[in-house]
Amino acid sequence: MTHPKIVVVGSFNADLVMYVNRLPAPGETIAGQRFTTGPGGKGSNQAVAAARLDGDVTFIGRVGIDSFANIGFELWQKEAVKSDYVSRDPVNATGIASIAVEESGENIIMVALGANLAVTQADIDAAATVIAGADVLIAQLETNLDAVQYALETAKQAGVTTILNPAPAAALPAELLALADYLTPNETELQTLTGNQGLSVPDAARSLLTSDSQTVVVTLGAKGAAWFQKDADGSSSAYQVKVVDAVGAGDAFNAGLAIALAQGLKLPEALAFAGGAAAVSVTRPGAAASMPYRNEVDELLARSRR
Repeated sequence: MTHPKIVVVGSFNADLVMYVNRLPAPGETIAGQRFTTGPGGKGSNQAVAAARLDGDVTFIGRVGIDSFANIGFELWQKEAVKSDYVSRDPVNATGIASIAVEESGENIIMVALGANLAVTQADIDAAATVIAGADVLIAQLETNLDAVQYALETAKQAGVTTILNPAPAAALPAELLALADYLTPNETELQTLTGNQGLSVPDAARSLLTSDSQTVVVTLGAKGAAWFQKDADGSSSAYQVKVVDAVGAGDAFNAGLAIALAQGLKLPEALAFAGGAAAVSVTRPGAAASMPYRNEVDELLARSRR
């Protein structure tokens, strides 16, 4: 079996996670139940998920020269994610995410991106041959926008399918949005992309389309996902699972979508697979630790068909 070739350009953060009974109100101090430190960052999470879903994965990014960076390299080696194009930054520290997770699985996240914001065009150029040989390239917004745009341009020029996960939410220039074959915001990110005009999900999604070949996929949490093209649309239902921790669900979804598209699945089937990946991830705590394995997603999809 040929493993889909996935390139992820994005962030690595060390996650500092506090589990609490409930999230604090502004100005309030509350006691946590437990604390963990582990690997995270949207780019790294997506790379790990794609590898666990049987992808041949290369990760491009930047970390500091510090102990937190070692967490990343140990993870990528363990998960068979190729990290040859992860640079060590002599000036900027490895990215850090401070996360609070309440019993319901809801969370708040604060991020100091550090070295992630120092990814350069040279970092992308160094991996140009790998990008050209990929089936799908994924990027997010936890690195600087110049690097994101350059990575997408490099992939598009090579005829590689591109996914842009516009997270964390930010307003983006039209020329950057146009480089994404698949744009994958959640509802909050969709409103930010469209200037918070209060548009309906279909109207907001279609306002982002720049060509007939482009697709906007909106993740809707417990309501599943919806997709929109210029003259077509559809939806995919969520799977019924017990939510333990929603951190990383979007990353699992994007990795699942990339794998499914690389394997030639049509969009409805690709979204079903991506939704299954997200559903598995929310049943356990952590970010990278919660990323799903291929057999788990296949089993969930098989159960849902019975």
